[in-house]
Amino acid sequence: MSHAPKRPLTLRDVSEACGVSEMTVSRVLRKSGDVSAATRERVLATAKELGYVPNQIAGSLASQRVNLVAVIIPSLSNMVFPEVLNGINAAFDDTPLQPVVGVTDYRPEKEEQVLYEMLSWRPSGVIIAGLEHSEATRAMLLNSGIPVVEIMDVDGNPIDSVVGISHRQAGRDMAKAILREGYERIGFVGTKMPLDHRARKRFEGFTEALAKEGIEIEDRAFYSGGSALLKGREMTKEMLDRSPDLDFLYYSNDMIGAGGLLHLLDQGIDVPGQIGLAGFNGVELLAGLPRQLATTDACRREIGIEAAKIILNASSTEPDPDMPKSITMKPTLSLGDTLRRRKRG
Repeated sequence: MSHAPKRPLTLRDVSEACGVSEMTVSRVLRKSGDVSAATRERVLATAKELGYVPNQIAGSLASQRVNLVAVIIPSLSNMVFPEVLNGINAAFDDTPLQPVVGVTDYRPEKEEQVLYEMLSWRPSGVIIAGLEHSEATRAMLLNSGIPVVEIMDVDGNPIDSVVGISHRQAGRDMAKAILREGYERIGFVGTKMPLDHRARKRFEGFTEALAKEGIEIEDRAFYSGGSALLKGREMTKEMLDRSPDLDFLYYSNDMIGAGGLLHLLDQGIDVPGQIGLAGFNGVELLAGLPRQLATTDACRREIGIEAAKIILNASSTEPDPDMPKSITMKPTLSLGDTLRRRKRG
């Protein structure tokens, strides 16, 4: 595992790398002064490649950190992430550190922009969702000189510290639970994979476990944007119109799963007798559904708490050297009321 450096990059690092003076670098980055187009282009390219972010704090404060922690997440409309923020905020309570949130909308270019702006104010740490980033984002994180904690996912190569679950394992575990109950004709409904890496990894783990038992996904559909409940209703209807013999639907999140459940109940379809369902996230809001959806709890609040603890430890005057920098949570699989049980023995 790589680790963040002990100090952030400076103007001197950039000037040495591109062969111009620190003053020239400063003029380019602050968009002031007379600099040739070729030099400007070289300085900007070098700064981006190195991951250098100018310091917005002026005067005597320029070498100091502020008691803010950059928390960068893909969405606030997805109720998963407010629960993570709740855990972070709880851990920072009664400490000098305060979280400041940036939202990326699952777009790598926006993640670059948000991180760049936040790092320019020299926060005490970064908590960022996911392990997949653009080269520019990775460079900024690697050279920020502050603790970085990537959250939600452990299936990959972290930059510094990581707290999350294995989404591939979560997918495998759900597939095994479905197979134990005798389901064989399975459809998948989920978010578009290029935008949601964690959903992609669950799908990979899910299909891998099915394939080991000689079963393939018979139908699949993907969506982006819009109301998840409504999408769940619409996509479930469309899938069963295409593939009426399916006996199980696996949804990439509980909200579209809930929409699917409501559609099936409206149609008088026996759940789980005629068709079984499962989602992901263990969303507490859905506890009042007519059937309790089979799902996996993704340990969201706990992930937020542990990530904040890593930042607090790294920021303390006497950090604990034994605090783990890689924490894998064990999610809980709940079979609910939408996955039938075969009689055993």
